[in-house]
Amino acid sequence: MSSSTKSASAKPSPTARYRPETRLVHSGTIRSEFGETSEAMFLTQGYVYDTAELCEARFKGEDPGYIYSRYSNPTIAMFERRMIELEGAEAGRSTATGMAAVTTAILAPLKAGDHVVAAKAMFGSCRYVVEDLLPRYGIASTLVDGLDLDQWQRAVRPNTKSFFLESPTNPTLDVLDISAIADIAHAGGARLIVDNVFATPIWQSPLTLGADVVVYSATKHIDGQGRCLGGMILSSEAFVAEHLHNFMRQTGPSLSPFNAWVLLKGLETLAVRVRAQTDTAAKVADALVQHPKVSRLIYPGREDHPQAALVKKQMRAGSTLVGFEVKGGKAAAFRTLNGLRLARISNNLGDAKSLVTHPATTTHQRLSPEARTELGISDGFIRFSAGLEHADDLIEDLHAGLERA
Repeated sequence: MSSSTKSASAKPSPTARYRPETRLVHSGTIRSEFGETSEAMFLTQGYVYDTAELCEARFKGEDPGYIYSRYSNPTIAMFERRMIELEGAEAGRSTATGMAAVTTAILAPLKAGDHVVAAKAMFGSCRYVVEDLLPRYGIASTLVDGLDLDQWQRAVRPNTKSFFLESPTNPTLDVLDISAIADIAHAGGARLIVDNVFATPIWQSPLTLGADVVVYSATKHIDGQGRCLGGMILSSEAFVAEHLHNFMRQTGPSLSPFNAWVLLKGLETLAVRVRAQTDTAAKVADALVQHPKVSRLIYPGREDHPQAALVKKQMRAGSTLVGFEVKGGKAAAFRTLNGLRLARISNNLGDAKSLVTHPATTTHQRLSPEARTELGISDGFIRFSAGLEHADDLIEDLHAGLERA
């Protein structure tokens, strides 16, 4: 591991041949001379050099060592390596937050005069980056209905450099055809960036479906216990070396070593947690779909999902999230939320504790009412993120909340 462009790149690994659950526990571990069981936490800003010549070689990239923790750090390198092997990527870089990962992955390769195409259905902050931030720097953007392949095709221009999408989408859980959209992007000379947070690396592998870059908010399932912020970008050696390395080195969206250590601990239980949460989400969806006060329910694991066939094709299972619409609009949704005692109101997701969100007034509140309506985010829509509680307790809690609607 080093501070060079190959600080978290693909090298022969003794753990790469194992299955994901094993890699989540063992990949990337660097042990000190003390032979510790748990990964060491290197809480250091900088590093010292035995000679001035060594220092010079380090800065030239001729010596594979560390320079400064804004560039690289042993604990951070362990987290990056584990994510690289889990995702099956060539290389990757971690960031301070999920939005730092999204913003860096989109912005770093672009320049004034370029063009980006993105699906309309995405997290509010992601939409801000594409719709508001990029044009300030002379980078045009076009938003399309992510489910309509013809719209992706028609949006391509000679200067289109990147496509961006989430699948499943936040918060309405639409599932976009990653392979088909990747083909359109590549035919037009563009790259496809996929935010894979809602599927997690346990249930979906965008790189194998044709995506060029995958981003995560590690704050969600990867930590999974509400403790810290973090993000991850995974791609090819070339993308990291040519676009990310110097951009991140100079602008500094760095993950802290402490948070990297917390995320390493989260990865050890990621598969166990995601499987349990997905099972619970499926049971909650089945319990609410016929409820008289629920007008619409969306869950990628159900046969009545609008893209059920695509879910089976590109995902290994559903999701830890359920979307449902309460009859009676915002007032009824608020009464439902306020009536819950177990699932708690929060704008986060992927936590060990079940969380509920009202997207129209939180994550997507900056959108116009017309834009929210177009995306299916009604005033009665609620996003439920399954935790690790017993499914029956959560179903009883949700039913009690709906009684107040």
